[in-house]
Amino acid sequence: MKFVDESVIKISAGNGGNGCMSFRREKYIPKGGPDGGDGGSGGSVTLVADESLNTLVDYRYQPIYRAESGEPGRGRDCYGKAGDDLVLKVPVGTVAFDDETEEMIGDLIHAGDTLLVARGGQGGLGNIHFKTSTNRAPRQTVPGSPGEERSVRLELNVLADVGLLGLPNAGKSSLIRAVSSAKPKVADYPFTTITPNLGVVKVGDYRNFVIADIPGLIEGAAEGQGLGIQFLKHIARTRLLLHIVDLLPYDGAAEDHAQIIVSELMQFSPALAGRERWLVLNKMDLLAEDEQQARVQAVVDALEWTGPVYVVSTLNKQSLKGLCYDIMEYVEDFREKLEDTEFAEEQQANLRLVQEEGRDTIVRAREAAKAARAVGLDGSDDDDFDDDDYDVEVEYAQ
Repeated sequence: MKFVDESVIKISAGNGGNGCMSFRREKYIPKGGPDGGDGGSGGSVTLVADESLNTLVDYRYQPIYRAESGEPGRGRDCYGKAGDDLVLKVPVGTVAFDDETEEMIGDLIHAGDTLLVARGGQGGLGNIHFKTSTNRAPRQTVPGSPGEERSVRLELNVLADVGLLGLPNAGKSSLIRAVSSAKPKVADYPFTTITPNLGVVKVGDYRNFVIADIPGLIEGAAEGQGLGIQFLKHIARTRLLLHIVDLLPYDGAAEDHAQIIVSELMQFSPALAGRERWLVLNKMDLLAEDEQQARVQAVVDALEWTGPVYVVSTLNKQSLKGLCYDIMEYVEDFREKLEDTEFAEEQQANLRLVQEEGRDTIVRAREAAKAARAVGLDGSDDDDFDDDDYDVEVEYAQ
């Protein structure tokens, strides 16, 4: 299926029905007085998080939605029927923004969460409400109010505890394949993942965490090069970042590759770059034992790294068990801290900041890529730049 993580839809809530002007007319009751009923309220538009969905592709092909309007009031004190609400199902992890003001409307992070995005109009008043002792035959009514209309941008951020960062071929897909049941494509030749992959890592009974692999970054990603910058938003919710570095890359030095990731991460979002991050040096099995320490030290010195360092081999799963247990302890400790209201609010504030910074960076990157296409600097025959440039095929593994 198509993996679409962003879509803009136009939604309209239903209009309220007009109030009715009517007078009671029955045999032997020549002056029965007003009996015009109220109009019905318009239907609202609500988003609901559905765990059975994992893409926004449906909204790419059907971008316009309108809730039902309320019916007008009628005589004999008959009120108009209210319009039915429109409920739109979206994947868990969807964030809704007003596409014109860039204001975040809400965030759906749990299955069943609901979010009102457009409120229906109020029904109008019939002339029955304007009857007084001095105005026995009122001819005033109130029309129904229009429903809200807005353009909403839906962005899907995958939900994971741990996010993987690295250049293409650093071994991110191999790592998630080695520690979970997810089976992303891996091979013995250079290529990169083009869609996010999620894997559930089980550490003993009833203990697990979710790990997310995103397309690899390349130098210049923040200026629109490659695919990775647009997918960095998928690790905005993660509690821990693993910086994967290939100790024996195809080209260049490992320390140079490591610095590229740090630079691109800072350009994407300084707030995300400041999140807890561990250094994972991969492919140690390709190095002789007397070379390993020197390679590791070169990367640590280049980054001036003071945090945790893990030297692993995803091919033979060397040192991965210890890494997973340490991650599990960190994640469990983080979950306990979230029970504190003040800490949870701080994390929410940090998430909003990452989302804002990341959104601004993605907009700049797209504008830069669009400008490059316009002047033919990228050598592409595709003369437009729109969302379909990011549509990719994805297969979800259970």
